[in-house]
Amino acid sequence: MLGLPYNHTTEAPATFILVGIPGLQSSHLWLAVSLSIMYTTALLANTLIVTIIWMDSTLQEPMYCFLCVLAAVDMVMASSVVPNMVSIFSSGDNTISFNACFTQMYLVHAATAVESGLLLAMAFDRYVAICKPLHYKRILTPRVMLGISVTITIRATVFMTPLSWMVSHLPFCGSNMVLHSYCEHIAVAKLACADPRPSSLYSLIVSSIIVGSDVAFIAASYILILQAVFSLSSKNAQLKALSTCGSHVGVMALYYLPGMASIYVPWLGKDIMPVHIQVLLADLYLIIPPTLNPIIYGLRIKQIRNRTWSLLMHCLFKHSNLGS
Repeated sequence: MLGLPYNHTTEAPATFILVGIPGLQSSHLWLAVSLSIMYTTALLANTLIVTIIWMDSTLQEPMYCFLCVLAAVDMVMASSVVPNMVSIFSSGDNTISFNACFTQMYLVHAATAVESGLLLAMAFDRYVAICKPLHYKRILTPRVMLGISVTITIRATVFMTPLSWMVSHLPFCGSNMVLHSYCEHIAVAKLACADPRPSSLYSLIVSSIIVGSDVAFIAASYILILQAVFSLSSKNAQLKALSTCGSHVGVMALYYLPGMASIYVPWLGKDIMPVHIQVLLADLYLIIPPTLNPIIYGLRIKQIRNRTWSLLMHCLFKHSNLGS
């Protein structure tokens, strides 16, 4: 592969070499700058969301708790791949150790599974708040919230641990060059000497179950929400609710569509989509949602926006007073 000699040894390679985005090497520096800006924005915005919700005792409703967990997961998901990508794109430092590669693989897949579950939980929260407002506190009790969070975590662990185990125990005896910018499991499994189809099939089935069920329930929640919204007599209330729902659906589309492309396109053949587009989509769906989620889900909420403004003003005035 890529002109490297084939090595007939079954020992696992000490390192893998991440190519980056095949065919777009000339754009790597521009991509490094863009990813750095988005990653910095994601870290700052999500840290701000977590800090505000954690410090403010009035923001302890289920919606804010789910948002806090989502912000933390977003930081884990982005941090597991973006610093490594920036290093590859900017300096050409594209080696990753065997253990680090499979740790990254597990973190990426577990975090994406948790994020999908959280998006479903947040859609359910909005459904209860809008369609059953009088029963909101009775339905979403702290015990129910804890159960939802634990279930989401267990689901990600149970489904994704076997995938990383299956790929990490494949025999690697050829090229160690991964045609990707992070240790995406299909790109790594293709380097194995054994048949990678069992792990790839497992990934396809599990991903289809998780994404398919979550998207179906999210769609059902928002259909019921829209039905409730259109029954409102106030046009302003309808427009406000539609604006909120539209922004939420937009973020979910940016998360699920590239993810679904990375799941199904490799099974449909290379002719469906060029490799560099596949890799680029897989990269973007790990950084765009963490960048946009705190803006769409957080700063659009009036309470969080007000607390953010108060915190920033406090920090600015405190800094100016210290300076004088």
